[in-house]
Amino acid sequence: MAIEPPRIHLSPPHLSGKERELIEDAFRSNWIAPLGPHVDAFEQEFAKRIGVRAAAATSSGTAALHLALLLAGVRPGDEVLVSTLTFAGSVFPIRYVSARPVFIDSETRSWNLDPDLVVETVERKVSRGRPPAAIIVVHLYGQSADLAPILAVGTKHGIPVIEDAAESLGATYHGASVGSFARASVFSFNGNKIITNSGGGMLATDDPDLAARARKLASQSREAMPHYEHVEIGYNYRMSNLLAAVGRAQLQVLDQRVAARRRNFRAYEEGLGDLPGVRFMPEADWGRATRWLTALTIDPAHFGVDRETVRLRLEAANIESRPVWKPMHLQPVFAGCEAVGTKVAELLFRQGLCLPSGSDLQSGDISRTIEIIRRTHEESYA
Repeated sequence: MAIEPPRIHLSPPHLSGKERELIEDAFRSNWIAPLGPHVDAFEQEFAKRIGVRAAAATSSGTAALHLALLLAGVRPGDEVLVSTLTFAGSVFPIRYVSARPVFIDSETRSWNLDPDLVVETVERKVSRGRPPAAIIVVHLYGQSADLAPILAVGTKHGIPVIEDAAESLGATYHGASVGSFARASVFSFNGNKIITNSGGGMLATDDPDLAARARKLASQSREAMPHYEHVEIGYNYRMSNLLAAVGRAQLQVLDQRVAARRRNFRAYEEGLGDLPGVRFMPEADWGRATRWLTALTIDPAHFGVDRETVRLRLEAANIESRPVWKPMHLQPVFAGCEAVGTKVAELLFRQGLCLPSGSDLQSGDISRTIEIIRRTHEESYA
């Protein structure tokens, strides 16, 4: 009986070894519950790493985004502009605050939301007396969106901009870290992210008072009294001291993890870039991408088969790959929501595929993946 080859995962966790030391420190101090010295240190180290003055550690990136919307003053019935090509976690918090998403199409330079469409939509809604309450800019697959025009229109009309950098820690925009431009930015440390503490998030800001408000809301909105006093609704969104210890260790190796994923991308580009119909996610000239996931598109008219055929061939070889995000305006849960432009995001979804991209990926794993894809193309013309 043939032995099945080992599974190649899309983006598994990659530990450095330092995590155990910091977790043991947390155990020795008996700080294993939410909050603690590692949470405080993680917030400080993270804020310094991305170039802002404060951060608030949360239970997830989605929780951080929910808090960011609350702190931006988004109310029931408001509209929030957001990328359509993203994970649902970028949009669900809009519904948590009973607001309505307005989905914005992608542009081809970076696959992120189109700033021209953002500006056009804002101006149109302002002229009708219904300006959006906020704009969420998602930095997709490790690459910054083009922030300048979006920040400018937000400033012009007093509309808060929130950076969703859940997928893009370590990426830059004109030399500065993503997450350092908007008043509030959010990050994720989910198990598949470029660094992980198994599950957690961060709200980052240059406003220490905003971070303090986030921490209070995330801690059940407890007032500073000896008894439990509450004057506003709060949430159980704080990170545990144990997870913060893991996050601190992971943050120390962020640059190495980015370098490894960029090497993966170059290897795939060299191994597949000559195939007809294959195009890799471009790197926009305004920043440096982390290549969190190596993403490409496959045009079946030139490649010979479609993206889904390639994905299934990889799966048959025990290699995990995944389609590019299904646009939010196509998701049943958001049926009826406004969408501005759709063609670019829909094409990227039909043709887009994410390849195994973990920072611990071995050269043999990449070669095996490349071989399957090349063979699939060759057999389509046999």
